[in-house]
Amino acid sequence: MSQLKQLRWQCRRGAKELDALLCAYLDDSYSDADKDEQKQFSALLKQEDNQLLAYFFAHKIPNEPELKAIVEKIRVSVIR
Repeated sequence: MSQLKQLRWQCRRGAKELDALLCAYLDDSYSDADKDEQKQFSALLKQEDNQLLAYFFAHKIPNEPELKAIVEKIRVSVIR
């Protein structure tokens, strides 16, 4: 399975809001991101749905600096 297909599969979550948000980043920003940001996105996809919902819809800030950076990027670029 190609990396993009694998990432798209990982973007599929239990909440449609997360699906839309994560897939929008994958489609619009992932290919232009540097390797560090791509790694951050992969690390973000390993989080549980409830944690991701808190990050994006309850404005919780991740403790990990690398997750904080990608969450902020998605908030700014996808959630307008």
